[in-house]
Amino acid sequence: MRSQTRGRLAALLTSLAVMSVSVVVAGGGAAQAGTAGGRPPAPKTLPRMPTAVSGGGWQSGHLQGTAVDRRKGRMYFSFTNLLVKTDLRGKPLGSVTGFTGHLGDLDFNDRDGRVYGSLEYKAAKAFYIAVFNGDRITRMNMDAESTGVVSTVHLKEVVKDYTADMNGDGVFDGDTAKTPDHRYGCSGIDGVAFGPALDRRGGGPKLTVAYGIYANTTRKDNDHQVLLQYDVRQWTKFEKPLTETAPHTSGPAAPDGKYFAYTGNTTYGVQNLEYDAHSGNWLMAAYKGTKTQFPNYSLFVLDGSKRPAWGTVRGQQRPERGRLLSLLPRGLHHTASGVYGWESTGQYGLISLDDGRYYLAEAGTVQVDGVTQQTGRAVLHRWTGLAPSPFTPVKRP
Repeated sequence: MRSQTRGRLAALLTSLAVMSVSVVVAGGGAAQAGTAGGRPPAPKTLPRMPTAVSGGGWQSGHLQGTAVDRRKGRMYFSFTNLLVKTDLRGKPLGSVTGFTGHLGDLDFNDRDGRVYGSLEYKAAKAFYIAVFNGDRITRMNMDAESTGVVSTVHLKEVVKDYTADMNGDGVFDGDTAKTPDHRYGCSGIDGVAFGPALDRRGGGPKLTVAYGIYANTTRKDNDHQVLLQYDVRQWTKFEKPLTETAPHTSGPAAPDGKYFAYTGNTTYGVQNLEYDAHSGNWLMAAYKGTKTQFPNYSLFVLDGSKRPAWGTVRGQQRPERGRLLSLLPRGLHHTASGVYGWESTGQYGLISLDDGRYYLAEAGTVQVDGVTQQTGRAVLHRWTGLAPSPFTPVKRP
């Protein structure tokens, strides 16, 4: 009897050990995916995310980008010259006004609890990352310059490429696509997102900034998306208040990394950039390009499993080598150019919840007392990966 009991006990312990190992192995992939970008797994206390969040209607520019603070249940909407903060029911909680430049894509930094957005002043040759303290946005129509809710960091690398005299005539042609100037066709910046170092050197999440790229079918040096990465942990030493009449130049001397993704020319580059910790990939939503030799997709996905490789940056006037990123070989494939992608929305706002769900923003207009207002709404979708469109709306039972 004792021998049988010992045998049964040993078998039970062995079974439990095997089950324990199986749980660790099965859970390992999910754990790695959830922390791939340095973002900690979302705690169970986070609020349930609604199927849609309205950003309201405003006399402003059109919707450019969105960001979410899941822990506090706050959504942020960029309307070109206006930032709006809402709760997850779409109730406005505050806004920041007074921008005469172009406020673009947004992302929320889990590490410092602030919202980062692209901000352009092309006439002044000034390109910034605007950093918003969301906790201080407590009422409507807070002035961007005088209330202390926003600071800015200057990006010298963007200015250098935007103002590049590519034809050597000594003249800066300004904000126009009809010129050989602007290195890589750089029109400024748009997409921003936090995620891991693209070269995998670690150090925590980096802020990735995507160039805007002019649409121009007559040149060959504008067929890449250009991405810069920055470690923002020491950026407080650069941050300055926004002063539009006297733009400052306080910022890092150079990015921590510069990368190129061959997609074909698009109209104003990456409008919305987002890192998805669930898959480890980067999503780039763009307005379609106009070159007939390319498929002109509206969504490209960078393969996060592949490191950048040094190679030729195609089409440049002088031979140039750079760190090249790989597109995920899924979805639609254009054999002649080798470009992969999808047809999708997301150009007005794109948020990954890092669990296979995304908010895709919709932009529109509404007439109120004869006045046109710009509207925005973030709608919950799930990634399917199907072609041509890889998202499907999430519907509550």
